[in-house]
Amino acid sequence: MDLLLSFFFIIITLLFVHVPTSVLAYDDKYDKCSAPFQCGNMNISYPFWGEDRSEYCGYPGFKVDCNSDVPEINIAGRIYRVLKIDSPSKKVIVAIQDYWDNNCPKNSGNSPLNFTIFNYSPDTRNITLYYGCPVSSANEILPYRFNCSPVEPNSNTANYFLITSEYFGSCASNVQISVSGSTIQSIERYPYPANLTEVVRNGFGLQWNANNSLCDSCQQSNGLCGHDSDNSEFICYCTDQPHPYVCPNKGKRKLSRGAVGGIAAGGSAAVLIIVVVFVLVISMCMKICLPCKLMFFWREQTLNDQDVEALVKTYGSLAPKRYNYSDIKKMTNSFAVKLGQGGYGVVYRGKLNDGRIVAIKVLSKSKGNGEEFINEVACISRTSHVNIVGLLGFCYEGTRRALIYEFMPNGSLNTNLHLEWETLNKIVVGVARGLEYLHRGCNIRIVHFDIKPHNILLDEDFCPKISDFGLAKICKKKESIISMLDARGTIGYTAPEVFCRNFGGVSHKSDVYGFGMMVLEMVGVRQRTAGDHESNTSETYFPDWIYKQIEGSNDLTVDGIINEEERAIARKMILVSLWCIQTNPSDRPAMSKALEMLEGSVQSLQVPPKPFLQHSSPRSFQLYSSTTSTSLSRISSQQG
Repeated sequence: MDLLLSFFFIIITLLFVHVPTSVLAYDDKYDKCSAPFQCGNMNISYPFWGEDRSEYCGYPGFKVDCNSDVPEINIAGRIYRVLKIDSPSKKVIVAIQDYWDNNCPKNSGNSPLNFTIFNYSPDTRNITLYYGCPVSSANEILPYRFNCSPVEPNSNTANYFLITSEYFGSCASNVQISVSGSTIQSIERYPYPANLTEVVRNGFGLQWNANNSLCDSCQQSNGLCGHDSDNSEFICYCTDQPHPYVCPNKGKRKLSRGAVGGIAAGGSAAVLIIVVVFVLVISMCMKICLPCKLMFFWREQTLNDQDVEALVKTYGSLAPKRYNYSDIKKMTNSFAVKLGQGGYGVVYRGKLNDGRIVAIKVLSKSKGNGEEFINEVACISRTSHVNIVGLLGFCYEGTRRALIYEFMPNGSLNTNLHLEWETLNKIVVGVARGLEYLHRGCNIRIVHFDIKPHNILLDEDFCPKISDFGLAKICKKKESIISMLDARGTIGYTAPEVFCRNFGGVSHKSDVYGFGMMVLEMVGVRQRTAGDHESNTSETYFPDWIYKQIEGSNDLTVDGIINEEERAIARKMILVSLWCIQTNPSDRPAMSKALEMLEGSVQSLQVPPKPFLQHSSPRSFQLYSSTTSTSLSRISSQQG
């Protein structure tokens, strides 16, 4: 009887609390972004924002100012009057504000365009305005003449406009004005100044690109499109909370706050009745957790499937190709040749239909709900660099997930640490270039968070490729500090601030630390003797022994150095890496500066301060790493 009462109480508590909570879940941003702001007789919504419509409801570069009931947008420094917004076709009709009332404005000049978010509509034409042209050279085109106020008497120059730019007279200046092709016929038939003003005021079309595919998917799931300014990413606002791409439960309509409260109250009573009936009917032996787990798994799986579909739709032809699991089996000849294995899964050798050899990483089924997988696909899809591994395709079928990479004949760096110094230096410089690209050369900033030899792949020429973006984080280029709830990376390569915020904020400088520790390992492995060849490399390269040799001395005793050129390479690698592992993130160089140091003269490098984090006994431990195979395991403690 006691068990029955306990069971009864648990069920009531779970369902009574859960149902109202899910019903009452309500996102304020959804509420705020659902109402467009009005300027004049125009209702303005995504991707546009401004006035009382917050930036997170729109997209960067689409701010609209309402000036005396006239909507205006600043595009690349030029003010345009917004005449019409056609959201279904992703088109806006604009006119140049400076030429609205005057064909001779003070701020005359060609109008630039931000082509990352706008493109001219196909029917856009140009009219060229010529200023200060000799009168004698234009007798044949007098109908195209217009005056600037006030008209100068007895002037021997004139101004003209032409639909083509084939005027060869010697004029003081000329400006191209974009107009609509559908309205230009009137000026072709009647080329007079009044018609010129009318055509300019009719404006021209611009097609916008503001994550259009993602927004369509979001709206189809009854969400509202927006922008996450913290991570510089698209976001879909839903009635419960924001989601990366689409809202769950597509059929759900937005409810008002009053309706939400009414449903919550009615739902509570209904749930109570249902629970009583449920308890009377079921037996004590029924397992209640299994259905909950199955429902949770189904919901998470559905959401991730939607995320994958939205991701593929967003990148279009640039997205990696999606394969079925049967294709993966065929490529690998039923997983015949294993290249490597780790906590993430197994890497197999494969072959595409075009004959290319590839490496296929088949992830373990225990790799969570797919967030890390989707993150890796999204990150690499945004990159294109010789030192970033190329993602050729992926498979996502429930718990079956695989990533298809270009094949690297020389494997990973952790199996090639005994290469000659010149090759090691080439590898270090290549990794530095790849990281510098991720931090500032890409259209967004990507922080990798797991730089280590295992994640550096080498092609047939030992050109390094940064791989494994499962823990990476995308952020704004101008963002200096990254918001993180979890520690991530591999101990020994993870910067102190990642697992202890007392050391400073997490930023791209955290990758710099991992890079420095990786380079120190490349140097330190040379000190291993034959007797400790199988021991963990973490004991051999921590800065203690290096710092003692390099401080105040140019005489390095690193094994394998055969001439002064290699000694200079080793010293440069050591000095740069010591700068990169400074405990305080602000004391570390940016990757661009580290690259400059590596490509510069060793004589110009100073010995950095000794990091106050010292090495202690190794432990096999990881914070949150996407690869766990034979990785370095170190933990550092702060001196008192």
